[in-house]
Amino acid sequence: MTNTPDAPATGRPPVVDLATWQAARDELLVREKAHTREGDAIAAARRRLPMVEFDGTAEVVGPDGPVPFLDLFQGRDELVTYRHMWHDGAPPQGQCEGCTTTAWHLRDAVYLNARGVSFAILTTGRWEEVAAYVEFMGYTQPWYSVRGADAPIGDPMGYLTCYLRDGDRTFLTYSTTGRGTERANGSMGLLDMTPYGRGEAWEDKPEGWPKGDVPCWYWRSDADGNATWGPTSRPVPQWTRPGATPVTTLGRHGDH
Repeated sequence: MTNTPDAPATGRPPVVDLATWQAARDELLVREKAHTREGDAIAAARRRLPMVEFDGTAEVVGPDGPVPFLDLFQGRDELVTYRHMWHDGAPPQGQCEGCTTTAWHLRDAVYLNARGVSFAILTTGRWEEVAAYVEFMGYTQPWYSVRGADAPIGDPMGYLTCYLRDGDRTFLTYSTTGRGTERANGSMGLLDMTPYGRGEAWEDKPEGWPKGDVPCWYWRSDADGNATWGPTSRPVPQWTRPGATPVTTLGRHGDH
């Protein structure tokens, strides 16, 4: 089934002169500033969360074979990871479209590195499958297989997680999932600023505005660019990859 938002409707907010618009904008800015300050206060509380120590010598598998988790810090004291869900045996189009949105937005960690923070993507896939996928997608940030690893290195997936290193000691400091991962997805924040928003049905919109569709309806598309979560779709960034072709199945277990 193809999911597309309703066609644009005629309803819209009032059309006003620039001065009237600026007054309304300034009024909203007061709320935005309060939201920003509350976010600062939450971040301060986040920095004061207790930590969980774990074994940093536990092995994960990357391009150089098994390495201790400590290596992911790359000599830095802080580490952010994204835990990418994995479907064993599935081709690229069968991998998680939600995790693809996060990984695609985190392809460059140069500003994190400049602040002394390393970044890596973890997944439960077998390394030989993961390596092929990383090459196809063109990712340049480090990926590691944590298959069989205990928490807080292994499961669950779909989380942004932060770690701290103190010499050879390693600590879990923070983890979030669901909409908590939107912080890594710049497109979400930009869409929230646009007139029609994310195009999702749950959003509060002006009367007559396009109603939108199910959450994340546009994250997969077919070869013609039509949004669909059907068996011939891929996560949308994959269509930019060399060799991406139309498909007949997602390739996940049970898909036909």
